[in-house]
Amino acid sequence: MTNIMIQGTTSSAGKSFIATALCRIFKEDGYKVAPFKSQNMSSKYYETIEGYRISTAQALQAKAAGIEPNPNMNPILLIPNSDKGSDVIINGKFYKRMEALEYFSYKNKLKPTIEKAYQELEKEHHIIVLEGAGSPAEINLKQNDIVNMGIAEMVDAPVLLVGDIDRGGVFASLYGTVMLLEEEERKRIKGLIINKFRGDKRLLNSGIKMIEELLNIPVIGTIPYTPLELVDEDSLIDYEKRCNISSQRDEELEEEFKKLSQLIRQNLDMDYVYSLLNI
Repeated sequence: MTNIMIQGTTSSAGKSFIATALCRIFKEDGYKVAPFKSQNMSSKYYETIEGYRISTAQALQAKAAGIEPNPNMNPILLIPNSDKGSDVIINGKFYKRMEALEYFSYKNKLKPTIEKAYQELEKEHHIIVLEGAGSPAEINLKQNDIVNMGIAEMVDAPVLLVGDIDRGGVFASLYGTVMLLEEEERKRIKGLIINKFRGDKRLLNSGIKMIEELLNIPVIGTIPYTPLELVDEDSLIDYEKRCNISSQRDEELEEEFKKLSQLIRQNLDMDYVYSLLNI
């Protein structure tokens, strides 16, 4: 078993997008692959046939991987019920409502639950594609981290860091994110990805060269801004999609997965990605 983790410089940088693509590509290449996100926060969720609730992103990634969604893929789900509190869903089932400060103090106790869920996936799959949340450089939240570098360390995963160029400042966000990490955390970041690019990629060459020299981390892909009918979670949605308001047929979803796979294969150094997996 091996793994790889996708983290982002911000929310909506493209973590779910890249993780979904890798789940589909690894499946196409003959591997048994599963997604994993230790903790997710969203007012939208997916309900499995057994009645378990998990994030919509991990459910989509499971479908991309050709497997049924299950709560091991997202053992902790936070469903906001106010500006300061959430329903805490553990292993797909409601646990209790908690205010933010209460949960911040409590979350460290969830590490065994997260580790067990991950180990269950490990038993049945060749590759686990992990997804972080927000940014690993949210220094106010790093204590007892259970979703970004804390998980990468727990399962010894190499990390790819994704930045969103569409909103501007992508080089600053990549540099700032890496430099706010501890030295051992920086060593885990094996590649940078620039997402949602519009225009001629040649205009990025000088910036890519500089950021690689500054951080000593390669830029392994520049992904064009490409609208796809794949369901979003409810934060920072880039554009309106039919799939966010009405269900898709399996055939429609498969067509979008094919487009996504082709897009990423053409614009991400998959040979380099596979070199990180040692398979």
